[in-house]
Amino acid sequence: MYSAHPSLKALSSYALRATSVAVLLALAACGGDDNDDSPAVETPVVEAPYVIPSPPVGLGQAETAPLPDAPAFVDFAATNQRGDPRYATLDTNAGVRVLGGFLEIWEPRTRLVDAGVNANAANGFPAIVASDWTGTPGDATDGKIKNQAVHNENIDYVVRTTAKRTPEQAIAAYLDDRRGKNYSVTDGLGPLTAAWRAAARQTTSINDIPANATTVKYDDTGNNTGVSGAANPEFGKVIAFVQSMGENASTEPGKRFYKYARPWRWSNSVQVVPALEPAKSGTAATDGGFPSGHTAESVRNAIGMAYLVPERFQELVARGVELGESRIIAGMHSPLDVISGRMLGQASAVGNIYATDEGTRAVAVAQARQTLMAAVGAASPEQFITLARSTDASMDRFADHAVNQAEYRRRLTFDFTPIADTSRPAVVPKGAEVILETRLPYLSGEQRRVVLKTTALPSGYPILDDVEGYGRLNLFAAADGYGAFNGDVDVTLDASLGGFHAQDAWRNDIGGAGKLTKNGSGTLSLTGNNTYTGGTLVAAGTVRAASANALGAGQVYVGAGTLAIAAAQPVEVKGTYTQIGASVLAVTVGDNNAGQITASADAALSGQLTVDFAAGYTPRVGDTYTILRARKVHGQFDGITVAGFKATAVYGPDSVQVRLDAVS
Repeated sequence: MYSAHPSLKALSSYALRATSVAVLLALAACGGDDNDDSPAVETPVVEAPYVIPSPPVGLGQAETAPLPDAPAFVDFAATNQRGDPRYATLDTNAGVRVLGGFLEIWEPRTRLVDAGVNANAANGFPAIVASDWTGTPGDATDGKIKNQAVHNENIDYVVRTTAKRTPEQAIAAYLDDRRGKNYSVTDGLGPLTAAWRAAARQTTSINDIPANATTVKYDDTGNNTGVSGAANPEFGKVIAFVQSMGENASTEPGKRFYKYARPWRWSNSVQVVPALEPAKSGTAATDGGFPSGHTAESVRNAIGMAYLVPERFQELVARGVELGESRIIAGMHSPLDVISGRMLGQASAVGNIYATDEGTRAVAVAQARQTLMAAVGAASPEQFITLARSTDASMDRFADHAVNQAEYRRRLTFDFTPIADTSRPAVVPKGAEVILETRLPYLSGEQRRVVLKTTALPSGYPILDDVEGYGRLNLFAAADGYGAFNGDVDVTLDASLGGFHAQDAWRNDIGGAGKLTKNGSGTLSLTGNNTYTGGTLVAAGTVRAASANALGAGQVYVGAGTLAIAAAQPVEVKGTYTQIGASVLAVTVGDNNAGQITASADAALSGQLTVDFAAGYTPRVGDTYTILRARKVHGQFDGITVAGFKATAVYGPDSVQVRLDAVS
């Protein structure tokens, strides 16, 4: 411990003493009468005392995400039915309505849920007579293309994709087509997959393309989700929760309303996986492609599982949309079919989680965590997070976060050209915040809504600008925290609650003019290329700066708790750096000046400095490290502690260095 230097608390007294000396010198210079011919005494220039900055102010208000001015899917999910005249129109069927943006691209034969559907009149609603749509593109009964460019792009994408399909992709597409969708999605659990399948008692009979692929549709004799209820006391509530994602979730009303053919009916150049040829439907009039049922099921199940196992949230939602793309690779669906399936799958998951009471949700989450932690030998929720997130791509094909992030984003739009204004603000569906309830448990419901808002896709893509906001949700990005601080963000992580309450990372590139205030005993890591300008206030616990621009473009004020510098390069403070009271600056020194903090303005120092060393880095006695650079340094740390060494702090006018004197 080194504490010989005066602290920042003495700065004001230093300034006062300097000012008093200057006044005395000035008075002495003025002594004598007016005729004194003695040489004038030059008055010293006295530097004004440094005023310790106040904590950052920010915008003074938090951002909100008001409810859209539209009927909410969560309130009308039960209307997603076919064969009921009360729910046969765009206005009366929530599942049809959420996909209404497709009407800018395509006009169906009739705007009714009537493909292959007859229904008697009921409750004042007229009877439904089955449409004469034959399902054959271009014939007299077909609908009308309203945006030829988007339609062409949609079908051409399938032609290109199926033409360059690899044998490995063909096998994966076959498996995703034939076996239970939930069984497929569970491989998004990575290191937890075997434990989940064992606990769920989950089986499949489809593990490869058979040599003689004269198959029939849906011949998986496994049990898809597994065994639920009392028959599976250790995991039955978990499986029941996943199964509940299918309530009011059918894609059939949408298929029978929009009446849009599958891509292989639009173009003979679409190459369906040969082993799936026998699975093609021969009844085109009831086999619409929009929306994709496989995609909707995989997405809603993936979200349900991500809610239960938030330690694998991103990997699971990534697997859900990957299965959607496999429908394109198979030649069975177009990108717009898959996008619409994702939208309806998200709406269905939100509707069903929202409709499940909090107690039931909590019991299912607890059962999943307890069973899976025991299966992998995790002693704590924090250890479970580590064990669940494999970094070995040979064991977990979702191990690479950056790859998953890019692929997930691509699969949200399939690189369609925007057709409308790309700058419209995002809206967030009613209840959508519930999806993040277990992944970001330390945020309020309104804060989770703002996370969804600030991580949403840009507007303007085909069909994605639904009035509720389902099309623009980017759940992968939302699991990485805020995309922007457009208002001030006050976050409290309580380490005593464990799991993500104890430690979490926001990995997005955060913009905006708001301020971040960190409270609570837990640790929040910032890893993005952040540009928010409202400042960072560490009021309690730890903020871990794990990238060069983690702390944004405003002042940094450590009033209590710890600022940990853990980036592979110097961490920039684009304003003043202030550390007061019992706060701690904890740096991890490594190669390339890792562990250094550089402030573009002045730094005012007090509190403690602790120094550790990166794994694999070898410090030696006599080494000197620059820990902090600033325009000017005011004050000194009250004490320093260096792992494994006795050390001395060396203060310069614009820097602080630490010299290793001896091994401790």
